[in-house]
Amino acid sequence: MSAPVPPKDEVPDTDDLICARCDVPLTMGKVLASYMGQTFPVELPVCPSCGFVYVSEELAAGRMLKVEQALEDK
Repeated sequence: MSAPVPPKDEVPDTDDLICARCDVPLTMGKVLASYMGQTFPVELPVCPSCGFVYVSEELAAGRMLKVEQALEDK
């Protein structure tokens, strides 16, 4: 039996994410995402050393795309 598949827009476990530049594990942190003049606080994996923010393809194509479309419709 295979392991359950997480929802597409779920952020992966940060234990599995390592910053390619700093070679340190990413930690969850609050960042500001902006689109069309709107700013939203979001919790995403961030490198504690250089500040790189990881946005998975699933998150960008899922939940963030829906927010973009909602803002463009206004």
